[in-house]
Amino acid sequence: MSTTETSTPPATEPDPSVSAAAQKESLPHSGRELLFRMRTGDLGSLRVLVLLAIVWLIFYSQESRFLSAINITNLFLQITAVGLISVGVVLVLLLGEIDLSVGAVSGLCASIVAVLSVKNGWNPVPAILVGIAAGAGVGLFQGYISTKFGIPTFVVTLAGLLGWQGLQLKVLGDTGTLNLGPGLLTDLTSTFLTGVIGWVVAIVAVALYGTMAFVSRHRRAKTGLSAPATSMVAIRVGAVAIGVFAVVAVLNQDRGVPIALLILVGFVAAFDFWTRRARFGRHIYAVGGNAEGARRAGIKVFRVRVIVFALASAMAAIGGIMAASRLLAVNQSSGGSDLLLMSIAGPVIAGVSLFGGRGSVWAALLGALVIGSISNGMDLLGYASPTKFMVTGAVLLGAVVLDSAARLGRQASGRV
Repeated sequence: MSTTETSTPPATEPDPSVSAAAQKESLPHSGRELLFRMRTGDLGSLRVLVLLAIVWLIFYSQESRFLSAINITNLFLQITAVGLISVGVVLVLLLGEIDLSVGAVSGLCASIVAVLSVKNGWNPVPAILVGIAAGAGVGLFQGYISTKFGIPTFVVTLAGLLGWQGLQLKVLGDTGTLNLGPGLLTDLTSTFLTGVIGWVVAIVAVALYGTMAFVSRHRRAKTGLSAPATSMVAIRVGAVAIGVFAVVAVLNQDRGVPIALLILVGFVAAFDFWTRRARFGRHIYAVGGNAEGARRAGIKVFRVRVIVFALASAMAAIGGIMAASRLLAVNQSSGGSDLLLMSIAGPVIAGVSLFGGRGSVWAALLGALVIGSISNGMDLLGYASPTKFMVTGAVLLGAVVLDSAARLGRQASGRV
C-alpha cells in the first residue's frame, strides 16, 4: 500500500492569542479529550471495561453468588464458544461485512466431529481437523460466491444459515442427539490448571505482554512514530497484570484455570498480533476502510475477502466443537438459539465498527465477557427466556446505535 510521508513541523511557542482555557482543552490527555475519544470509539476497550464493571455491580447487588469463584469459572466456560466464534466475526466486521451463518456452521461442524468420533470410531484429533476443514470450506464457498458475483454477504450467509442447518440435520440423521464419551473432546472444557501451574502461566503471560508492549513502544519511538510515554506503557502493563492475577486468584478458589479459557485467550492474542503486525492483517483494515482505495494500492481485495470468510467459518467450527465439549453432546439445536446473536453482539458492544476498518480482535473476548455476564446474571436471577431474548436484543441495538453515533462523531471532527 502506498503511503504519503509528512514532515514534522518544528516546535513553536504557544500562540498568545489562544486562551489558556482553550489550550487546556486541546491537551490530548485532558478529561474532555478522554471522554470525546471514548464517545467516538477510539477508546473502545476502556468503554467496554467500564460497561463490564457496571454490569457486574448490578448483578452482584441483586445476587451475591454472581461474583463467587464457582460462578466466575462457569462464566468463563460459558463464553468460550461465543468468544471463539466472535474472533472470526471480528475479522468479517473489519471488512464492513456480516456473516449470519456462523451459528449454523458451528453446529454443523460440531455434528461432523461427533459423528466421526462417536458413530465411526475416529480418533478425536483427525475428527476435529476434518470439522475445522469443513468450516473453512464453507467460508471459502460463501466468500467466493459473494465476492465473485457481487452478492451482498447478508444474502449469501442468510442462505447459508438455512442451508447448513439442513445439512446438520442430514449429518445427524435419525439419531438426533449424540453424547460425547470421556476423552479429548470432553477434556477440552473439563481440564483445569490448579495451584502453582496457573500462577506460572499467568506470570509468563504478563511477562510476554509487558515485553511486547515495551518493545513496540521502543520501535515506534526509534522510527519517529508517535509512541506513548514509558510511564503510560508501565501503567497499562501493571493494569493487565493486576487483572490477570486477580482472575487466577479467583479461579484457584474453585477448580483452577480452565484450559478452555487459555484456548480462547490464545486464539484472541494470536489473531490480534496477526491483524496488527502482519501485512495481510493490515490489508483487512485497509479493505474494510476503503475497498476501492485498497484495490488501487495493489491489495488483492478478492483474496482478502475470501480468506477472511474462510477463517471466520473455521473459527465458528472451533467454537462449535468447544460448545459440544462443554455440553457433552451434539444435537439438532446445536448452533441455534441465541448463539448467532451473542457472537455478533459481543464484538459490536466492544467497539468493532459495523462499517468496517475499526476495532480490535480483543473485542471478541471483552464483548463475550459483557454479553455472557448479562446472560449468566439473568440465569442466576431466574429470568424467563422471553425476557433474556429481549434484553440481549436491546443490548445489541444499543451497541449499534453507539457505533453509529461514534461514526458520526468522527465524521464531524474529521477523524474518519
